[in-house]
Amino acid sequence: MNFAQDSNIWLVIWALGLGTFGLRFLFLGLVGDRKMPVWVLRHLRYTAVGLLPGLIAPMVLWPDATGGMLDWPRLIAAIVTLAVGYKTKNIFAAILLGGICLYTIGQMV
Repeated sequence: MNFAQDSNIWLVIWALGLGTFGLRFLFLGLVGDRKMPVWVLRHLRYTAVGLLPGLIAPMVLWPDATGGMLDWPRLIAAIVTLAVGYKTKNIFAAILLGGICLYTIGQMV
C-alpha cells in the first residue's frame, strides 16, 4: 500500500496545516501585541542558538550527498565558519568565508 495514494494523506495535510496556522496565530495574533514577561524573553533569546546547530550538524557530519559518509570539505568549511563567526561576531563574514572555503576546497578535491 502506497501512503501517498491513500486518502488519509489529505487528513494529514490538513492537520499539519491547521497545526502550523495555530502555532503562528498563537504568537502573532493572540500574544503579538502584549508585553511578554522577562523570563519568557530571556528564554526566547536562545531559540536560534539551540535550533541552528540541530539543523546544520547533520548536514555537515552525515550529508545525504555522500551517502552519510564524512565529507572533509564540508567539515572544514563548518569549522572555518564557526571560527570566523566567533572571532568577528559578524554573521555575514562567517557565511561568506565559510562558503568561499567550501567552494575552494570542493574545487581542489
